[in-house]
Amino acid sequence: MKNRFSPYVLTLALAALTSVPALAGPPAGPIKVAVRQANGRYELLRAGQPYFVKGAGGGQYPERIAAYGGNSVRTWSTDEAPKVLAEANKHHLTVMLGLDVARERHGFDYNDPAAVAAQLQKIKQEVLMYKDDPAVLFWGIGNELNLDYTNPKVWDAVNDIAKMIHETDPNHPTSTVLAGANKKEVEYVKTRCPAVDILSINTYAGLATLPQQVADAGWTGPYLVAEWGPTGHWEGPQTAWKASVEETSSQKAAVYKSRYEASIEKDRAHCLGSYVFLWGQKQERTPTWYGIFTEKGEETEVVDVIQYLWTGHYPKNRAPHISTLTLDGKPATASVTLRPGQPYPLAAAVTDPEHDALTYQWELLPESTDLKQGGDRESRPTPVAGRVPAGATGQTTLTAPTAPGAYRLFVYAHDGHGNVATGNIPFLVPN
Repeated sequence: MKNRFSPYVLTLALAALTSVPALAGPPAGPIKVAVRQANGRYELLRAGQPYFVKGAGGGQYPERIAAYGGNSVRTWSTDEAPKVLAEANKHHLTVMLGLDVARERHGFDYNDPAAVAAQLQKIKQEVLMYKDDPAVLFWGIGNELNLDYTNPKVWDAVNDIAKMIHETDPNHPTSTVLAGANKKEVEYVKTRCPAVDILSINTYAGLATLPQQVADAGWTGPYLVAEWGPTGHWEGPQTAWKASVEETSSQKAAVYKSRYEASIEKDRAHCLGSYVFLWGQKQERTPTWYGIFTEKGEETEVVDVIQYLWTGHYPKNRAPHISTLTLDGKPATASVTLRPGQPYPLAAAVTDPEHDALTYQWELLPESTDLKQGGDRESRPTPVAGRVPAGATGQTTLTAPTAPGAYRLFVYAHDGHGNVATGNIPFLVPN
């Protein structure tokens, strides 16, 4: 039988006798964060110490962020702030705490002074609620407010929010997040948002050349990459029927690594760090495009790469590697067309670094039609069952659907240790 007095209880008892705090938890109040410029370089200081952001966008699996060498989490709003901040404190992480600013593309009118004033007051209450939490690193004022907008008065509203934060919270810098580093919007932030301390940028394929883009846009201050990830669905190849072609998990791993090393690691004069996207899973175009985990929490090769980028070391057990995926002998970029009800060969070439035994899962989905912008919520298509034999391996057969339309076939290769390789091929069954 185990001793009923745990070390934790004994520690508390000893502390009570000696009047010394038993356990050192997180600080009770805010931790001062500031941006410093010295010797031509910008850096973030937290409690007076340099702090380079090795962050993850998304609140899922905070314990894995910490275990794999990360130090920060990004949110897009305060909707789950109590939970996110508590988990961050538990795992010694910080939080880029997002403040949800209304977007013109969702119908908000920045010519309406009453609506703008009400929004400012709402956000002030959020700042007052969370400003003293020790996990807060800095404030993210809005996300991609330059996406599909026409009214530059939004930047006046952003500046008013930033000014309010500086008056209310002396301990944390302010930022606003742009989609890309467009010169016009960067100029707006420079001229109309002097109270914004850090420019944050979401970028995907453009990450590799981001330092030059930032310089060309005229931004000479500090910036941070608030989202970066695979080649975006708007950036890569498309089929003849305009279905975007997604990279495999292994192709993504390669571009995550090369783009990070070409930009974030090299521009230490102005770049304060980054938040990789997405530390979790979501449906956006497909169920696998942006999440670096599956719906079940399995880790793709991208997670291995992130751990390497954060620590200089890969995990002991790495994810499977998918080198090719073909349907009817053709890759995803070949605009594959199939005859209704006919069988076609499927082949996924997958290897495992530790030679773990692989099991395969094939899933057929209709091509998604619930397509949004800017990461807005999309619904997952309903699978089409019975077109791939049960228990299929990496070499199998697809029986094409009888109903005409656009489809997408997914493969998941599992190594039995929580790791997975993913890939998919869009195809068309014509009328």
